[in-house]
Amino acid sequence: MFLYPLYIDPGTGSALFSITIGIAAAAYFLTRTFILKLRVFLFRYKKTNESQHKYVIYAEDKRYWVFFQSILEEFEKRQIEVLYLTSSLDDPVFSSGLNFIHGKYIGQGNKAFAYLNFLSADVVLATTPDLDVLQWKRSKTVRHYCHIFHAAGGPLLYRLFALDYYDSILLSGESEIQEIRYLENLRKLPEKQLVVSGNTYFDICAEKIKNIPKEDERPFTVLVSPSWGASALLKMYGERLLDPLAGTGWRVIVRPHPQSLIVEKPMIERLSERYKNNPNIEWDYNRENIFSLSKADVMVSDFSGIIYDYVFLFDGPVLLSLRNLDLRPLDAHCLEQEPFYLQALRKIGLEFDESHLDSIKDIILGLCESTELKNNRQEIKKLMWQYPGESGKRIVDFLSEIAVKGENKLS
Repeated sequence: MFLYPLYIDPGTGSALFSITIGIAAAAYFLTRTFILKLRVFLFRYKKTNESQHKYVIYAEDKRYWVFFQSILEEFEKRQIEVLYLTSSLDDPVFSSGLNFIHGKYIGQGNKAFAYLNFLSADVVLATTPDLDVLQWKRSKTVRHYCHIFHAAGGPLLYRLFALDYYDSILLSGESEIQEIRYLENLRKLPEKQLVVSGNTYFDICAEKIKNIPKEDERPFTVLVSPSWGASALLKMYGERLLDPLAGTGWRVIVRPHPQSLIVEKPMIERLSERYKNNPNIEWDYNRENIFSLSKADVMVSDFSGIIYDYVFLFDGPVLLSLRNLDLRPLDAHCLEQEPFYLQALRKIGLEFDESHLDSIKDIILGLCESTELKNNRQEIKKLMWQYPGESGKRIVDFLSEIAVKGENKLS
């Protein structure tokens, strides 16, 4: 009797391999689902008045420290314990020296959300959108979720439904209230608590700016600081913008958006190579933008939030491009009119397009002399940044009030 080696044709082998992988994947996800359901079942028996933590703050990245710093310092001043959850191992919280603020690293992505989804707290404060929309679900043992913006004036520039399921939102100014209420009414949502508390980021930056040394014999400087994506400045114009700017003889600082370094890396590398020997062109990749902002006499940008940083902190003139903006994925698309964020940009800045590139030097010089635009900048600043220097105190006052109300309901 002859024994023949077992032979499986490539097609059958591929099918068997796919089936095996499918079974293994299904088993894995069924196991995870069972564990999650078991945890929910066990949590159901936890008394609702036994919150493990009173105040929790979540930072999805260390760069958000600047938005929470003044809040944490106010909690520290009042000797109130706070659990600060972060998805950065090197978050500044771990070297802050704050005794009442307890930092904890909870991982990134799904690992972080798995932790957050079973959190127990009276109040949770975060900059992260999409609560109860994507991976981050409302925990049954968190009484109140509060959102704080990481940019001025942009409640509707988040993706659809991003803020719908928060209980409260901290606002920089009253200009943001009407649009949020419009969406709530449109979607039949209960009204959130909208609290005008000022802007923690601007408050911290305003203090830091006082310590930036002045440049001796500073040249006239243009700061090119775009957002990223198809409608952003560098993507739209690239060298067609930078060539005429370089030709002015002025110092030109190019500060790409951090996301451009990830998703638009070939474009950044191409432009960097093109101007590597040009003494007028500098590239800024500093994590903090205030150093470049402090050097600029004028900004060239698009729809980026850095425009408000420059206008509110340095009262600088802005040349901007707002062409081909696609608002469809955003909450702003649900409005019957252009969002206030863009209306304000048009009021404080001078728009340009491709036809203006050859005369950009003259346009910038005229822009810097405009008294009307300077007055507009001051007007918009008062609307969009209220209570300068008071945000940390006002926010802790509000969060404390929420926690006390929660306790009173249960007593």
